[in-house]
Amino acid sequence: MKLTVIMLALLLGQLLTGFTGAADATGSAGAGDGAAGRVALIGVPGLHWNDLTQADTPNLWELARSSAIGSLSVRTVGSVTCPYDGWLTVSAGTRSAVGYSCGAPPTPQPSGAGAVIPDYRYLIDVAGQRNAGTLGQSLKAAGQCSIAIGPGAALALADQQGAVPRYHSSPLQVRGADLQQCRMIAMDVDDLIRPYLSGERLPKTPDQLGPAERRDALRLADAHAGALLSILPADTTVLLAGLSDHGSVPHLRVAALREPGAEGRLLGAASTRRDDISILPDLTATALTKLGVAMPATVVGGPLQVGERGATFERLSHADATAQAIRSVKGGYFTVVAVLQVLFYLVAFLLLRRRKALAPVRLAAVALASLPASSYLVNLLPWSSLPHLVAGVLGWAATITGMAFAGPWRRRPLGPLAVVAGITALTLAGDLLTGTTLQLNSVMGYSADVGARYYGLGNIPFALLATGTLLATTVIAHRWPGRVGIAAIVGLGTFAMVLGGSGMGSDFGGVIAFVPGIAVTALLLAGKRVSLVKLGAFLVAGGVIVMAFAWINYLRPPGEQTHLGRFVGQVLTGEALDVIWRKLQAMLATLLSPNLMPIVIAALAFLIYAILRPEQASAGVVPAAFEHSPALRAGLIGTLVSGVVGMLVNDSGAAVLSMALALAVPLLLATGIGALGRERAS
Repeated sequence: MKLTVIMLALLLGQLLTGFTGAADATGSAGAGDGAAGRVALIGVPGLHWNDLTQADTPNLWELARSSAIGSLSVRTVGSVTCPYDGWLTVSAGTRSAVGYSCGAPPTPQPSGAGAVIPDYRYLIDVAGQRNAGTLGQSLKAAGQCSIAIGPGAALALADQQGAVPRYHSSPLQVRGADLQQCRMIAMDVDDLIRPYLSGERLPKTPDQLGPAERRDALRLADAHAGALLSILPADTTVLLAGLSDHGSVPHLRVAALREPGAEGRLLGAASTRRDDISILPDLTATALTKLGVAMPATVVGGPLQVGERGATFERLSHADATAQAIRSVKGGYFTVVAVLQVLFYLVAFLLLRRRKALAPVRLAAVALASLPASSYLVNLLPWSSLPHLVAGVLGWAATITGMAFAGPWRRRPLGPLAVVAGITALTLAGDLLTGTTLQLNSVMGYSADVGARYYGLGNIPFALLATGTLLATTVIAHRWPGRVGIAAIVGLGTFAMVLGGSGMGSDFGGVIAFVPGIAVTALLLAGKRVSLVKLGAFLVAGGVIVMAFAWINYLRPPGEQTHLGRFVGQVLTGEALDVIWRKLQAMLATLLSPNLMPIVIAALAFLIYAILRPEQASAGVVPAAFEHSPALRAGLIGTLVSGVVGMLVNDSGAAVLSMALALAVPLLLATGIGALGRERAS
């Protein structure tokens, strides 16, 4: 009954304002600043692509149908985003958060024709959100007025004093003549998200509403959005955004841009390098760009980009379903890998001491080391469900293991290592060269719904690329010792490092960690001593190189910068310390991870014990591997250096070292068993 009454009131309001709007459009089209073109941002926190149907949400459905459409990653600072943080991020143009468990944005206090956000200075003085008000302040400085409808819209358009010049609490209060006055319009449609909020806070459950309750909320939200859409001037560029999550699980949300020629096309952004994914700061950049207002350097987003045809609601719904499938299996996958690693070292310890079942241990070691590359290669297959994903990973692991033992190289101790390490390095290098389609939505990569990264080299892939490259090149150094081998390590290692640290990889901490790994390996092969002073110098060199990459990237236009270039800007504006502090906290948190630390502890304990007590721990397997190939010893030490430094300088922390060990130590044991077998045969 309540919904029916509200809809009737909205319909009456539209009829009354429609005639006024038409008259105003013909009689005073140039009111305000006299410039043509407007931008209207309609934010519907919590909106999914599978929410839009012609029956339940006709206004939003028609808006999206006539727009370029894509997925919106709404992540701000935490793992899930509440409406307050979503709107605040649009205001700041960079990921922002109020700093505590949050929900709805504050209700503005009326002030003349506008309003003021209560306690606004809290955001700047206490929460540390110095960029709050960037959008509103930029519009104000450019002489552009704005109209906010609803609390979230007021937060987005408020200047740095918390004031918005024109404010309405409901679209029913807005006339067509009002919209002619300003070129920037924002509306907070909070009908969908309101029923989810518990005590004005986002709930800690995945889905608090049932299907029928959500449908009712959607219908009400659609009616309110339709009230604004019906009176918007014809020259308005309309942005539709599902600005927040609705529960404890992050999702990809709706992003749509309606303008001439956009219908049926994909919607992406340079900030993600994806033709179908954008982020919240992109909305800020788009509004300023469309209005011809200079974009502050602190805005990290880029204008939304209309791409190729072929966009459908079903495709974008499937994108979120894929991300959710990865999310559901990711924790379990790392748990399984951790358990397998610990069991492997335990069983290997028992069997190797008795010199029993060496061939099965070698086979298991190679299969275990094949899992990381398989987790990326599975995205070459058209998997559509969790069983298909698991089957694909196991299938690729079996294929790589088969290749390692299929050719004549299987008779050589380093043969399987060369195959697995080479495939791992080539997989990730090839992925970087082709747009990182394998890392996106992979269990050892990144997913758009989490929003940590959308392109380039992630921290775990860096660990695998560095380890695979160093181990594979040590095989070359083993075959051609001396200058040729050292040149191979330095040359191929530098290529992989540049690939990861340049614009393709955009990996900051990886370069700092990779440089000392390459240098230590090369020095050991050359018979040189590695001191703490030299190691420190290599770390400094890595830092200098990555800052050079970052400075070159910073010199590019803001819309083309990656986070490397933006970090330089944050250093210049004094925000870099906040970024470093957040990354340090994230790194320290990984040290308590039940999935990652067991791999580190088990692998390091086995490796150290095997080196100190070779006959007791591994029946001489590890010493046999090093005796067979001194180059392998150098490569393993270089890998450990890169892994430890990578753990300390990356926010993924223990994940970097654990994945380096998960690849390197099983391959070391496989090599040692192969070397013992050759000794027996001779």
